[in-house]
Amino acid sequence: MTEAVLHLDGATRVHGQGAAEVRALQGVDLRVHPGEFVAVMGPSGSGKSTLLTLAGGLDSPTDGRVMVEGRSLGELSRRQLAQVRRRAVGYVFQDYNLIPALTAAENIMLPRELDGVSTRTARREALAALEEMGVGELADRFPDGMSGGQQQRVAIARALIGDRRLVLADEPTGALDSTTGEAVLAVLRARCDAGAAAMMVTHEARHAAWADRVVFLRDGRLVDETGRRSAEALAAIAAGINSRIGEAR
Repeated sequence: MTEAVLHLDGATRVHGQGAAEVRALQGVDLRVHPGEFVAVMGPSGSGKSTLLTLAGGLDSPTDGRVMVEGRSLGELSRRQLAQVRRRAVGYVFQDYNLIPALTAAENIMLPRELDGVSTRTARREALAALEEMGVGELADRFPDGMSGGQQQRVAIARALIGDRRLVLADEPTGALDSTTGEAVLAVLRARCDAGAAAMMVTHEARHAAWADRVVFLRDGRLVDETGRRSAEALAAIAAGINSRIGEAR
């Protein structure tokens, strides 16, 4: 098997001390390989978002290691870590994190320009990413002139621009209608099929069905995982439940 793009080795994250101590993540071992799409599920407070922030180098583990493309993030300088986040990792935040003073295209271009890519090339890539997300018309619009769903698609386009080997998405379809959400998942699936690795937090079994593997967290621990066929079965069960709820109404 090829080397994992993402490798968490005994990753633990503890917040606070003494009576205020919270063990957000406890000894998680996880590998995500090139071409693999992993969905992360679990109840609120189970550690899903903490897992993503550690994987993306936005936070550091209290114990254990996080490696991206064979590099231990805890051993990198701040400058090196920033380079990894710009070049190797695309992160879709739950609250979008778009810069209000920049247009959609400028938000997407920024990490590429910081890496020395020419403005012309960065804009061309940004426009292509917006078209891929079906919102090419938003290129010159500022975030406050967009709906929540439009901002989410711009944020996803920003995460996908360039040669990102690892895409991390925290509820990427949360602000989208069902049709647009499925289209976004199809884009993430296509990126994995082209060789990238992706990890997505979701509460929706039907969304998890797009993944090759589903891992389950509870109380900061990885407690179970399933293959793609099981994920599809989960989606079918969820669809049946939703249908019966609709009939009852």
